[in-house]
Amino acid sequence: QVQFVESGGGLVQPGGSLRLSCAASRSIFNIYRMDWYRQAPGKQRELVATITKGGTTNYADSVKGRFTITRDNAKNTVNLQMNSLKPEDTAVYYCNAIGGTSWGQGTQVTVSS
Repeated sequence: QVQFVESGGGLVQPGGSLRLSCAASRSIFNIYRMDWYRQAPGKQRELVATITKGGTTNYADSVKGRFTITRDNAKNTVNLQMNSLKPEDTAVYYCNAIGGTSWGQGTQVTVSS
């Protein structure tokens, strides 16, 4: 099963930007859909953004217009560009293949002044 390593998180002020990266242990070329999730303290993990093999994207309403998901099949990476960050975006962010059951460590994003 493919494994993922997330990176790029950190502390940022409201209105700031971060770019998260997800590196796969093997080729993601044939993975139909790649997803970014997040989990805030005391809350369930939620789906934030998805991108299909063909490049079709979907976003949670809470991030639409602020986040952009991309994938680079040649580099086996999936990225999440996050702009206009809000305190409610604070969470641990994870990536996974659709239906994936093994999770990485995630990367912490904290939005605070």
